[in-house]
Amino acid sequence: MTDVSRRTFIKFVGGSTTALGLGFSGPAWAQTGVAKTKTTTPGRTLETDVAVIGGGCAGLAAAETAAEMGLKVAVFEKQERLAQGGNGPFAVESRLQREKHLTFTVQDALEFYMKHTHYRADAKLVKAYLSKSASTIDWFEKLGIKFVDLVSYYPGAQVTWHYKDPNGPALTDALAAKAKSLGAVIYMQTPAKQLIKENGRITGLIAEDKTGTVMRVNTKAVVIGTGGFGENIEMVERYTKFAGYPFLNRMSNPSLNGEGIQMAWEAGAAQSEMWMDTYRSLPGQYAGPGGTSYELGVFRQPILMVNQLGERFVNEEVVYNGGFSGNAVDAQKGRCAYGIFDEDTNKYYEENNWDWVLAQMDYKRSKDVGGIIRKAMADGYQHLFMADSIDELCRQAGIDKAGLAKTLDEYNRACDNGRDELFFKKDRFLRPVRKPKFYAGRFYLSVYGGLGGVKINHRAEVMTKDFDVIPGLYCGGNDANSICNGTYPFYLCGHTSGFAYNTGRIAGENASAYIMNMNS
Repeated sequence: MTDVSRRTFIKFVGGSTTALGLGFSGPAWAQTGVAKTKTTTPGRTLETDVAVIGGGCAGLAAAETAAEMGLKVAVFEKQERLAQGGNGPFAVESRLQREKHLTFTVQDALEFYMKHTHYRADAKLVKAYLSKSASTIDWFEKLGIKFVDLVSYYPGAQVTWHYKDPNGPALTDALAAKAKSLGAVIYMQTPAKQLIKENGRITGLIAEDKTGTVMRVNTKAVVIGTGGFGENIEMVERYTKFAGYPFLNRMSNPSLNGEGIQMAWEAGAAQSEMWMDTYRSLPGQYAGPGGTSYELGVFRQPILMVNQLGERFVNEEVVYNGGFSGNAVDAQKGRCAYGIFDEDTNKYYEENNWDWVLAQMDYKRSKDVGGIIRKAMADGYQHLFMADSIDELCRQAGIDKAGLAKTLDEYNRACDNGRDELFFKKDRFLRPVRKPKFYAGRFYLSVYGGLGGVKINHRAEVMTKDFDVIPGLYCGGNDANSICNGTYPFYLCGHTSGFAYNTGRIAGENASAYIMNMNS
């Protein structure tokens, strides 16, 4: 990982400009006469009003917004295609919610967020995001996006996830098409490398296209929206509590490596809280919505859950909230836990209890859980188990046999009595574990991504450690998402993409206002 405490200053000939380096030495034409670097081709110089780093949810929302304001916009995306932008964002008080007579308000959502974070979140930033969210749904609909349903993540959660038509265009594709129609230019496979700061203001950036041509981009404002740091293992280990954790070996999108955050830090931005957006899940190929693949929905129900000691450690109803149940699992020995059920429970959930999230989206799970687990075990998958006896199940899974025997004696008695004296799980979820076959799944944390890193205010302006605004620098989305105090708010589903689209819009609006004020 780049040493983010290091500063590399490169003076441009004929001015007092400094480029803030992140391991990129800059072309020879950008260096002073004392440099020992061999002279190379000068590259290109571009002029624009707003330069956006990142072609994802926040970046394209900012780009489209600034283009709507009549400004010249350039987007610099390092990948060869745009991110797809999710299945739909969070919103509150939207037209769709009002039509369904849902009464959850911005005030209610703000109170939830502040209590959820123990008042560690920036209340003005949270309020700005929430207040913008309903108009963002209208904004998308004007771009041709059709929202086909409103979804909550679990019974009792708020209906805030605005689920888009899966057969329609991607949210980011719609934004990109509109931005380009308004004159914005999107440079693919052209990563930004450095920010340029002159007399305390951000006035440009250095980028490099796929041919290796280096560009100096002169601009009046820069918006950073690079998607966070979740695939940069060194940053994760340095700035979060997850050093050495098994799930960090996954590299689903290696481009999310925190370079936007590091560029902001080099420009003087303060570091905000950084955390991993985690949830309880089976590892690897059997992960999915709510923590398992569609076919294994029984594991997403409040079945018996124990740790390696064979002991219960929580009211299993918490499994509906992936963030909270993930926290509970991570606190156990081996940072894992096991969901356990028997054949009667398997049949009960097949026949009587559809999975909440999947039922809302018209998915149906398999009725051959045993066959799926049998195949997984035959293929060498190490986190699903099936046995004819509890002793054999413990041997396979690594659960303490004596501990589980004691737990089953207590738990089955509670099921018979209809009262859980230990954790007060509702009686309708008390299903005994007695009849072979016996099934188990080993759950760890899984991760959606890394969130936070750049401190912003409610106008999406980047701030220093002294809370001063860095003129001309804005940030949104995962790079700045520090409003959840380390746990994703599943109670208000759609938060991550919702925060990205809304802070992107806020950044685009305020960058535009900054430029217009500069020009007046």
